[in-house]
Amino acid sequence: MSHTLLKRILLAGLLLSFNTLAEAETTLAAVASNFTKPMTEIAELFNKATGHTAKLSFGSSGKIVSQLENGAPFEVFLAADEEKPLKLEQAGMAVAGSRFTYALGTLVLWSAKPGFVDDRGQILASGKFKHLALADPKMAPYGAAAMDVLTKMGLLDKLKPLLVLGENISQAHQFISTGNAELGFVALSQVIADGKIAEGSGWIIPDDLHAPIHQDAVLMKTGEHNPAATALMAFLKSPQAVAVITKYGYHLEN
Repeated sequence: MSHTLLKRILLAGLLLSFNTLAEAETTLAAVASNFTKPMTEIAELFNKATGHTAKLSFGSSGKIVSQLENGAPFEVFLAADEEKPLKLEQAGMAVAGSRFTYALGTLVLWSAKPGFVDDRGQILASGKFKHLALADPKMAPYGAAAMDVLTKMGLLDKLKPLLVLGENISQAHQFISTGNAELGFVALSQVIADGKIAEGSGWIIPDDLHAPIHQDAVLMKTGEHNPAATALMAFLKSPQAVAVITKYGYHLEN
């Protein structure tokens, strides 16, 4: 190979690397707390696959909406429900037609204590605990789903004095994992590993005890012209992302 040809090849490689870096962008994504673990993995895969970077901020869906309404610069919103992204779309803050369900959530009654929660949730009626943790139902869809469960089981009035509300599902999980609450309602994604509840004990709540937890993603108007934001929305539907989503116990719409 001639010296001139080698120089041309090296120069072409440098230009290609430069162009790839120049085209790489960063997007700011607000993500519901229950989706912390899978989204952290998805963001890493997204970076490797596209060169773009997704900076993630986690919180309750209700608090994120409040932040967006007050000017927070998030470009992609992954909610824990379908109502809040729809509300943003109807308000003209999100790109019309960009909204889709990226996951169907699964609720679990969980305790950090092995053997404490039975596989039918009869512990709830036993009175053998002092605190029951859940995410604030006014802010977090998983908290609202937990209230559905208690209502349908006819236990809400009895257990209401024992409720300990977390700002989001992550704080509810923290209350339980630290022993400040003996048990509580969390997302399956927070306690699953290798297809089963990894620690403590839990009851996976039957779907007929609460409204379906449709978790929708939406592209905000702030990210409409950011290639990284639109690429992230597309990547959530990729086989790589879907594999992570299902690994953490979520389901997909048919």
